[in-house]
Amino acid sequence: MHATETEALDWAKHIFAELPVAGLLSARPIRCDPQRGRITVAFPARPEFCNLVGSVQGGMLTAMLDLAMSFAVLCALDDGHVVPSLEIKTSFIAPARPGEIVGEGMLVRKGHSIAFMELHGRQAHRPAGQPSHHCERYRPDPPARAGRGGVKRRPRQALRPPCGPAGGPVVKVARKTGDQRP
Repeated sequence: MHATETEALDWAKHIFAELPVAGLLSARPIRCDPQRGRITVAFPARPEFCNLVGSVQGGMLTAMLDLAMSFAVLCALDDGHVVPSLEIKTSFIAPARPGEIVGEGMLVRKGHSIAFMELHGRQAHRPAGQPSHHCERYRPDPPARAGRGGVKRRPRQALRPPCGPAGGPVVKVARKTGDQRP
């Protein structure tokens, strides 16, 4: 593990310069905290990464996020380890547009051979922590009524999504499980 943030950031910059996928994505590490297993990486989302409607294609975003999550773990390990993906789950909250994407990768849990990571991605022009397009499903709590056998039952209600304003993260949470064996 790298002792300081400066040391870890220099290490990440060196590895990114040699790593073909980091070059393809023009990945640039911005911050790195090896004690907490966190890294922030910037990616320029070029127009050639876009789909037919002008949004960055989901697979390109997932590749960016995968790279950042892997390095969140790698910065917390000794040299010689690799973090191939075992499973990735990505939730796209809002469309990403061409421009800079910032991914903040975090090591959630590390076992002997498997690590769990999480990442929040956003457009660079939006402040960190700005709320995303917020939609959640909930069931209102209607008054109970007597059913069969005198048991009080609640009437069935459709789920209604209350939605807030758009903006904020492109990807709320991407989770990755990776094998960290050397």
